[in-house]
Amino acid sequence: MPETTLQTHHSAHLAVGFILMPSFTLLPFSAFIDALRLAADEGDKSRQVNCQWTVMGPDLAPVSSSAGVTVKPWETYRDPSDFDYIVVVGGLLDQTLEGSDHVVDYLQRADDAHVPIVGLCTGSFVMIRAGLMDQRRCCVSWFHHKDLTDRFDNVTPVADQLFVDDGDRITCAGGAVAADLAAYIIERHLGQNWARKSLRILVMDNPRPADAPQPQPGADYEVSNRWVARALLLMEQNLSRPLSTDEMADRLAISKRQLERLFISDTGESLQKFYRKIRLRYGLWLLQNTDRLITDIGQECGFSDTAHFSRVFRQAFDKKPTDYRS
Repeated sequence: MPETTLQTHHSAHLAVGFILMPSFTLLPFSAFIDALRLAADEGDKSRQVNCQWTVMGPDLAPVSSSAGVTVKPWETYRDPSDFDYIVVVGGLLDQTLEGSDHVVDYLQRADDAHVPIVGLCTGSFVMIRAGLMDQRRCCVSWFHHKDLTDRFDNVTPVADQLFVDDGDRITCAGGAVAADLAAYIIERHLGQNWARKSLRILVMDNPRPADAPQPQPGADYEVSNRWVARALLLMEQNLSRPLSTDEMADRLAISKRQLERLFISDTGESLQKFYRKIRLRYGLWLLQNTDRLITDIGQECGFSDTAHFSRVFRQAFDKKPTDYRS
């Protein structure tokens, strides 16, 4: 435990208590807590001055992350009202959905004390278990979207943005997004300069806003040529503003003619036709899993004209986008 620990009546501008679920995901926890650390003090001295934080549990037994790295709680559960936020870090879903009733009980105590609760990764599932998300918007990674909708019908899943601030409930898709969320909270309490300072030291650009889109579900295309595989990765990373074949060839340092020839040889389709297929499949996923406007979905998939998006969508799937909505 660091020398400067959270006092019972904190004097910092931002006090956070962390709870780690069994098999918690390490990156969201480390990204969030490191952003706090870097905003807590001048330079990189790691003193808990502007921010204070602690890691709690029902006892001091180490908690193992999904990567096998263990973290020992610094203290047992304390009065939730000592904190500005309680952050629960979820992990492997089977262990997040079962057991750890002490976490559910503590989150309910935090709710009774009117302390905002933050769910990182599948931490939102624990909040749902605690009855804290009824009729609320809940951010979930696209990877766990179906897990949530299959189990719970009393929440509104949001899988097309990075995190959701619903007042005293904040949920986050997880991963590196936790640093963006931490910066968002740091800016709210300490100001923009501290948030930017924290991210700069983490070698990150300006924080991404809550409504920035999550990366789309990865497509599992079986290709054998390394240039084609790299081209597919470029396509998936550039859906909203599709790249021309010339641009992709330039980025790959290969001739346009060779790239097109390799693509047809490996996939049986032209590069741009395959690119449009990927964009349309993403549009289909957004239609089936989000409530975004069809116009917005078309733009997210690189179609500036909604009529054009609807026309090519119907050609690909034999249904109009509105048919999926109805």
